Amino acid sequence: MTRENLLFGIIGILLGFIVGFMFASSMSQKVATTGPVSQSMPADHPPVGGQNAGGNPEEVRAQVTADIEKARKEPQNFDAQVKAAELFYRIGRYDQSIEFLLKANQLKPSDYETVIGLGMVNLQAGHYEPAEKWLNAAIKMKPEDTRALEGLTETKLQKGDAKGAEEAIAQLEKAAPSSEELPRFRESLAKLKSK
Repeated sequence: MTRENLLFGIIGILLGFIVGFMFASSMSQKVATTGPVSQSMPADHPPVGGQNAGGNPEEVRAQVTADIEKARKEPQNFDAQVKAAELFYRIGRYDQSIEFLLKANQLKPSDYETVIGLGMVNLQAGHYEPAEKWLNAAIKMKPEDTRALEGLTETKLQKGDAKGAEEAIAQLEKAAPSSEELPRFRESLAKLKSK
């Protein structure tokens, strides 16, 4: 394994954690704004959502299955689509995650978290053209977002697009000159240009 492959692998893992964090953060904010679910449930109802963490694996599996089925049965439920996408993302089933994110995006096209999620999950899945499309859309929504700019730069490098990577690095340098990823991106670009 070359050093470059190792670095790309590490970055892939880091991007995975970032996207996972994004989904978890988004979901926890939505739960916080809607209030505790357990208040509207009967007293004998089993725990739901975050209350189930670390519980019986069968109960967790049943809850995950129920959440995914809910998303399939309620295609107009934005939160259900996002939750299903998050669940598939966590187990590395990126194409299924993308499927539910696309449904969520159809329901709320201006939701930034969904747009950036589509870019980052497509990048994780190695779908560079769609990743680029969604990351560019995210950058149009929030031009100074370091996460989107880093994702776009990574996408251009993975595609082997030296000119595009150079432009993305310049954009990142302007928006976030102290980005810790810049040295690695510059090194990867130099290797790409030398081929």
